[in-house]
Amino acid sequence: MKDILLQIEAIIFASEEGISANDIRQVLHDALAVEVTNQEVIQLTKIIFDKYNADDQVFSLKVIGKHYQFLTKEIYHEAINQLQAHKDKKKLSQSALETLSIIAYRQPITKLEVEQIRGVNCDYSIQRLLEKKLIQIIGKAETIGKPLLYATSEQFMNHFGIKSTKELPQLKDIIAEENTIGEITE
Repeated sequence: MKDILLQIEAIIFASEEGISANDIRQVLHDALAVEVTNQEVIQLTKIIFDKYNADDQVFSLKVIGKHYQFLTKEIYHEAINQLQAHKDKKKLSQSALETLSIIAYRQPITKLEVEQIRGVNCDYSIQRLLEKKLIQIIGKAETIGKPLLYATSEQFMNHFGIKSTKELPQLKDIIAEENTIGEITE
C-alpha cells in the first residue's frame, strides 16, 4: 500500500491544476493496473495530508473545488509573491482585470455584453485571459449569431483560492457607509 501512496503523491505533485480522487483512481488503473476505490484514494490522501502538515515541509496538500493540489504554505507566501512580482509577463493590464471582473460577476456572458458594460472593445483582454486560462469558452448563446459565452475557469478559482464564484466579494462587502460622497438625506 505504501507504493500506491507514493504513486498518489507523485500524481498530485505532477498535476498542474489539481486532480480529483476519481482522476487519481483512473490514472492508477491505466498506468499500473491497480484497482482502488475513490474512498481508498481519499483515505490515502489523508495520510499524505498529515505528512505535509508537518512544520518541516514547505508544501501542504489542499482540496480546492474537489481537486487535490500541493500549495506552498502561508509562511512562504511573501517570498513567493516577490518571485511573482518579477514575472512581468504574468501581469494583467487594468483593462484585462476589469474584463475579468465583469466575466466573474456576470457569467456566462458574451463578448458584446462585456463591451457594452466597459464601453470599449475587449478583444485583446479576452484573448489574454483565455491564454492565461483564467476564463474559458463554455458554449454559445441562443441569440442571433450564436456568440460565444465566457465564464471563469478552474485556473481562476485556483489563482484566487476560492471554490466557487459565490465566494467572490459582494459590493456590500466592499462599500462602507463612510465611503459615500455627498450629503446623506433622510
